[in-house]
Amino acid sequence: MSPEGKLTSMVTAEQIAAYKRDGFVHIPALLSRKEAFAFRDAALSASERLKALGDDAIFRQLVNVWREDEGMKALTLHPAVAAAAVALAEGPLRVWHDQILIKQPGVSKATEFHQDQPYWPHADGPNPISCWIALGDVPAERGCMSFLPGSHKLTDLAIQNLADERSLMEICPDLVWYPRVTVPLKAGDVTFHHGRCAHMAQPNKTDEPRVAHVVIFMNEGTRYTGVGHVITDGQDLTVGEPLTGDLFPLFS
Repeated sequence: MSPEGKLTSMVTAEQIAAYKRDGFVHIPALLSRKEAFAFRDAALSASERLKALGDDAIFRQLVNVWREDEGMKALTLHPAVAAAAVALAEGPLRVWHDQILIKQPGVSKATEFHQDQPYWPHADGPNPISCWIALGDVPAERGCMSFLPGSHKLTDLAIQNLADERSLMEICPDLVWYPRVTVPLKAGDVTFHHGRCAHMAQPNKTDEPRVAHVVIFMNEGTRYTGVGHVITDGQDLTVGEPLTGDLFPLFS
């Protein structure tokens, strides 16, 4: 199910430079507010029908929603999202997986600083990139994202504990001194972040759910390591072979 043809992106040279330097970038209004709220309705509907991977005080998480829900498939494979990702990564990408992340009002806890890439069964995929899409306004008090600029240059860190604010800092004490950049978003805004850019989100202290959809891309040619992961378990994949095919759509 690889989309055909070349993608066209509105990402600027300045945004590409910022992404390379910091490991993340904020792109306002990649989707219209109307689109964002329509996808919010689809995400909330899907969250009621589909089985969640996790449903705790940190967030409710549903993965690979695009394979089961046509409404969310349109967002995961949205040409504007894919085009921006390809432009920032400066090369062809495949969808690794998507996920709906919902922080419930009042009861959620922080998602502590972590890198994404250490969790994944990937080799030879140096520059994965995630698009975090705000499906509603996400001010700081609703659990927007914070990043540690430049942390994407740190490789080979151990897996971190999302519930422990000390975890990443104990693994890499130098990160205590990195600046922290918090990025509130309006509905339709997105952030892109590198798979090694350390990021976190505060609890949702408002009276509305924080609803986000994340599309995670990996470099074309990324190989499967065989390490257990919910996305690849049971898929009869060959260790050492590239992750390809309809399960991982290609964009270029």
